[in-house]
Amino acid sequence: MKFRVGYELQYEFPQPTPAILMLNIHFSRVSDLAMPDNLLLSPSVPVSGYRDVFGNWCSRIVAPAGRMVISSDFIVRDSGLPDPVAPDAWQVPVEELPEEALVFLLASRFCDSDRLLDLAWTLFGSAKPGWGRVQAICDFVHQHITFGYEHARVTRTATEAYEEGRGVCRDYAHLAVAFCRALNIPARYCTGYLSDAGTPPPLPEGDFAAWFEAYLGGHWHMFDPRNNVPRIGRILIAQGRDAADVAITTTFGPNTLQSFRVWTDEIAEPP
Repeated sequence: MKFRVGYELQYEFPQPTPAILMLNIHFSRVSDLAMPDNLLLSPSVPVSGYRDVFGNWCSRIVAPAGRMVISSDFIVRDSGLPDPVAPDAWQVPVEELPEEALVFLLASRFCDSDRLLDLAWTLFGSAKPGWGRVQAICDFVHQHITFGYEHARVTRTATEAYEEGRGVCRDYAHLAVAFCRALNIPARYCTGYLSDAGTPPPLPEGDFAAWFEAYLGGHWHMFDPRNNVPRIGRILIAQGRDAADVAITTTFGPNTLQSFRVWTDEIAEPP
């Protein structure tokens, strides 16, 4: 199946402002592009690109003073299958983990796993190691946090999400990642698009989504504590230790986000 995917961000900058944009899809999905996910800027300004330490594609610009629109509209092919499930995936002992997974065992700015260590073992220490333990974490987080855009706060840590019991998808992911790391399971934060294919109406307005991946059985496996059911049409943009590593836009100066639209719409295929 195919999805029409894109976004439109409208900013107002009072002065020329450097910015880093992380809006192109992840290199692991580039071969699925049916048309390029070009970054469109109005007004047009020079763009330079680089890969960060996690392999994510980043674009650098200097936004001029005034109104700027950042957008893209493209098509992505997808298997049309729900997120895979691997209940037999086992927990890999720390001493056997590949070096590149070790950084995802450490506490980070928003995933303060060191503060949740005792709680994590109290809640999940008796769960079956491996997939079963990570799923137990997702079940708990899904039930514990009340979702609401009015609860969004960009400075909320995993510990605060647990204490407050409310938040948005990034808070679900941060808390689950922190619990995994406290239990010696490498976990990395992910952001991207998530379609509504296969879900009943009413459908929410489009937005970027957050989930996480846990390293089990020698592979990275996707988990989504916000929705907690396999979904169709998940398109990765970036991976990192937490939301600070994968911000859609990072601006180095004052600005106002005036409007924000995201879409991930299934394209009807002819019979």
